[in-house]
Amino acid sequence: MNKVKVNFKSISEIVGTSDIGLLVLVDEKEERQLAVTCDKQMIHQLSLRLQQAPEMEKLLPEVLVQVIGKLSDDPFELVISALKGGEYKAMLINTSTLDIVPIKVGDAILLSVISDIPLFVEQGLMLRQSIPYTVQAKGMRIPVNALTDEMLSSALAKAVEDENYELATHLRDEINRRKADQ
Repeated sequence: MNKVKVNFKSISEIVGTSDIGLLVLVDEKEERQLAVTCDKQMIHQLSLRLQQAPEMEKLLPEVLVQVIGKLSDDPFELVISALKGGEYKAMLINTSTLDIVPIKVGDAILLSVISDIPLFVEQGLMLRQSIPYTVQAKGMRIPVNALTDEMLSSALAKAVEDENYELATHLRDEINRRKADQ
């Protein structure tokens, strides 16, 4: 599997909602970015780590990373490998034994932030879903196929309310495509 190493760059809000945010990942050259949706809880968890408060080392994820590090010398990596139904799929891989454990993408990003475990995105996925990275960008485009079903429904209702029928048609088509794939 060809993959691109990425780093967590920032958290962004989605205008008009306080429950959903975007986690921005950038490649090592900071040329491309990938936006991953997350819930309010993950925004809070990553915000805590960005503040680097001293009590962070006592939180469960940090404690588990320390304990596992003392128990095993095996190398691990995190890989975002697919997009299905508007949700990215990720896995934790023991690169010595090739054992694979599925993990929520937000948790994979959090684990990467608090540990030395590198985070990758499958190369084809990165090419399809990423956009050019701009340091001082005021906004961000998100591919419609990276929106959860809930976000799609909400966006469709808003597009109809705003009489933006072209967008509404595009969103409806994505919803129908997902239903057909099930």
